Amino acid sequence: MSVNAPSRAIQSDPQTHATVAQLVARARAAQAAFSQAGQTVIDDAVAAVAWAIMEPERNRQLAECAVRDTGLGNVDDKIRKNYRKTLGLLRDLHGVKTVGVIAEDPAKGIVEIARAVGVVAAITPSTNPAATPANKIINALKGGNAVIVAPSPKGWSAGAMLLDFIQQELRKVGVSPDLVQCLPSPVSKAATWELMQQADLVVATGSQANVRMAYTSGTPAFGVGAGNVASIVDASANLADAADKIKRSKTFDNATSCSSENSVVILDAVYDAMLAALDACGGVLLDADEKARLQAAMWPDGKLSGHITGKNAATVAQLAGLSRASQSHAGQPAFLMVEETGFGSDYPFSGEKLSPVLTVYRARDFSHACEIVEHIYAYMGAGHSVGLHSADSAQALALGLRLPVARVIVNQAHCLATGGNFDNGLPFSLSMGCGTWGGNNFSENLNYRHYLNITRIARPIPERVPAQEDLLGAYFRKYGK
Repeated sequence: MSVNAPSRAIQSDPQTHATVAQLVARARAAQAAFSQAGQTVIDDAVAAVAWAIMEPERNRQLAECAVRDTGLGNVDDKIRKNYRKTLGLLRDLHGVKTVGVIAEDPAKGIVEIARAVGVVAAITPSTNPAATPANKIINALKGGNAVIVAPSPKGWSAGAMLLDFIQQELRKVGVSPDLVQCLPSPVSKAATWELMQQADLVVATGSQANVRMAYTSGTPAFGVGAGNVASIVDASANLADAADKIKRSKTFDNATSCSSENSVVILDAVYDAMLAALDACGGVLLDADEKARLQAAMWPDGKLSGHITGKNAATVAQLAGLSRASQSHAGQPAFLMVEETGFGSDYPFSGEKLSPVLTVYRARDFSHACEIVEHIYAYMGAGHSVGLHSADSAQALALGLRLPVARVIVNQAHCLATGGNFDNGLPFSLSMGCGTWGGNNFSENLNYRHYLNITRIARPIPERVPAQEDLLGAYFRKYGK
């Protein structure tokens, strides 16, 4: 796709251009003052935004609004996500300096100065219409920036509610509410494109169409790759523990997260025992006929159905006419399982499903399991991450050296761990870079440093010129001059 491709496909009328320009102008005026207000004011604004979503009553209102208007996920998990992801981000940012000099290296004569990027366009998905914008807003404000959110159309109401709560809190701390704004409803591709054009930085999470649009907007952009996580269960794993963690990850918020497992690859030696452990956790293994009916319901026209995504397992089973599955586990199945051997568009269960449906592959051994995951990611999900349940610590390194992934999540509930958790060291984030494997320009969890420019002062230091022999001696001895 050429750089100008979206401009040909998306036509922005003068009114849309003017509407967005007014938002950007207000944001620039507010940001100019805010970026010079000092670390204390910036940190107060960050705390204000965090409390806007974490306060229990507002959190519940946001979660209920999100589920009601998007039809995705469930209220209790969204409440937990809104709170824990924001609390974790506050932990990561606590005491971090983002104003003025932030680092000095006397030996190298380098001083680093944090500088704001300006106005950030935050493109956010319907799956997390409160948690994701809050995360981006907090990171952006920590760098002294202003933010304009472009929510998905279905997520606009929750985003607008969040914006109202945020602006109330920002007024309390004495900063301009124009620091955080939102595109008006109805949100259109033309308005989102205009915002990308007029902002200083685009941070896009959600559909791959939006990510591609961000990268081709001509504005510096961070976008994330497609999800389609696979987890490997080794013969050395604690099967009950692995099954419980996969269940918790697979069912959290009805599997709307890009970090939820879509496939599990089980070694042959423990295949039957692991299926039994998954069954004990509420999983239901479908037979061939049930699998075919589920496939027809999930991909009725070759595309994943919006009627299925983000629903719980009982609802998915009912929509697919799977009476046995819907009545399993006292009418409360946790997730559905289908066995698969193929990969690619002819085998849609090998892709991302955004629902509590788990694809199961059987592997001869660990090497074969790696090969299966490689095939899965060659179709969809390259760059994101892989899960591993194993007692063999060397296997994690083997996955990191072999697979096209930015993260290897070991013996954890993958969905809860990938974006940072209190029991691992990854930064709290709802936007995971997938590197060049996933078509991204970064391969870490999006964090506050991505919202900063860094100016470096370089002073002279004592000259140290290495001898040629020190650097090339080994080469000369091996190959000659």
